[in-house]
Amino acid sequence: MGFRIWSLWDPSQLEADFAPHVDAVSEELLLTDFTDESGLREAVAQTARRHGIDTVLHCGHGSSVLPVVREAWRLGLSPNPPAVYERLQAREGDGRVPAEAPRVSVETLTVNETHHVVGMTAQRTTGPPHFLVTGHLHPAPLTDDERKIIGAAVEERLTASGYRSGPAHTQVALLPDGPRIVSCRAHLGADRIPLLVEIARGFDLEAAVFTGLQGNHPVVPSSSRYAEVGFFLLPEGRLETYTGVEDIAVTPWVRGARFPYAAGDRIAPVGDPRARRAYVVVEADTPELTRERVARARRDLVTYIRPADR
Repeated sequence: MGFRIWSLWDPSQLEADFAPHVDAVSEELLLTDFTDESGLREAVAQTARRHGIDTVLHCGHGSSVLPVVREAWRLGLSPNPPAVYERLQAREGDGRVPAEAPRVSVETLTVNETHHVVGMTAQRTTGPPHFLVTGHLHPAPLTDDERKIIGAAVEERLTASGYRSGPAHTQVALLPDGPRIVSCRAHLGADRIPLLVEIARGFDLEAAVFTGLQGNHPVVPSSSRYAEVGFFLLPEGRLETYTGVEDIAVTPWVRGARFPYAAGDRIAPVGDPRARRAYVVVEADTPELTRERVARARRDLVTYIRPADR
C-alpha cells in the first residue's frame, strides 16, 4: 500500500515468537522502556525527525498511550488531540455492570470524523459464578434492532469524545434497560478479533486502518459465516509436555492457532490476560458449530502441567 513503518516496542511486552513478525513488516524495530515517560517521548520525537514520519499511531492501551499521543500531537503527527484519549480514559469504569451481563465488543473505524461500525463480536465465558472470558464469536448473534441501538450508543460516545480518525474497540454490556458502554479504547480489538472479522466478512480491518489514513471510507460486507477464537483452558502451573498442536493446525476448519509455550514455561490461570496467548480460531456456518469445533481443538491438545504448588 506504499506505507513504510517504524515500530516502537517495550522489550518487556514483545513476546519472542511475535518479534520476528513485527521486525519483518518494519523498516526498523526500535525498543525502549515504556515506563520512562520522558524517554518514550524522546524516542518518538527522534524517530519522527530521523525518518520523516508522517503519522504516529499508538496501537495498544495502558499508561504509554497519553505520553505517545501528547508527543505526536506536539509534532503535528497525530490525527487526534490528547484530550480525546483523556476523555475516553476518564469514562473507563463508568459502566460497571454485573459479571453475568452478556457483553459484545464493537469494532469501528473513523475516517474524517465519520464513524463506521465494522462489526460486533460476542464474548464466550465460563458462565457462573465467575464468567471468565474464554473466547469471542463474530458476528455476535444479535437482532437488527439490537445492532442499531448498540451501534448508535458507540457512535455517540466516539462523537462526544471528539474522536477524528482511526480504529476503536468498545465493550458494551447488554442490560435489560439497554446497552451500557463499559470501555472505549482507540485501537483495534485484541485476541485476534480482526482475524475473526476477516474470516466472517472478508474484510481486512487492519488494512482498512491504513486506507483510512488515506481518507478512504470502509465498505464492510455482510457476514457469510461465523468465526470463533477459543483460548486453550489450561490449569495454572508449569508446562512439562504437550502434544496435538500440529494436528490442530492442519484441521480443515481451523484458520489460526497459537501455542507459544515450551517445556518449563509457566502457565497462567484461566481469566488471567496472559492465558489468552494460546488459542485456536475456527470457522463454521453456525455459532453452535464453531463452539463445537473449539471444544474439539481443546480436547486434541494434550498437556501435562505440574500444579503451581508443587
